[in-house]
Amino acid sequence: MDFVIRPYRESDAPFILEIINDSILHTSHNYDYDPKSLGEIQRLFADKLNAGLPILVGEVQGEVCGYATYGVFRAKPGYRRTVEHSIYLNSKAQGKGLGTQMMKQLIELGKAQGYHVMIAGMDSENIGSYRFHERLGFKEVARIPEVAFKFNKWLCLVFMQLIINPSQDPK
Repeated sequence: MDFVIRPYRESDAPFILEIINDSILHTSHNYDYDPKSLGEIQRLFADKLNAGLPILVGEVQGEVCGYATYGVFRAKPGYRRTVEHSIYLNSKAQGKGLGTQMMKQLIELGKAQGYHVMIAGMDSENIGSYRFHERLGFKEVARIPEVAFKFNKWLCLVFMQLIINPSQDPK
């Protein structure tokens, strides 16, 4: 499959909104309940860019089919070298290699920005995401049962991590 991976542009926001809202409304991969507004996505992504955080956009045949980004894992300063990433693809792009290439680029950007660890959080029933992260070298480090509730059932959150700068000096 031919695809392009490029930096986010504000004109991508409506397409990304559609991808995000689909995951909110139809999956337990996203623990939000309510669809986001275009303004919310525009503000969120503007804040990421202003903070120097990358947002990658994946296109297939000129159509925005996914995005990948990362952000602060937790707010306390001791976590400043750890990021948690998000990657979402629409159904047209899943299983075609776009996500893998986007993640490889995102990991390289994390290394270049001096981060030490990248965290992936996912629902335990999202086996596709689990296997995807395993193939990229992520290791499971925690399971938190019944930490979220959606679609009338309790959900289990799985954390996986990848040490992206193993010899980094923790200054």
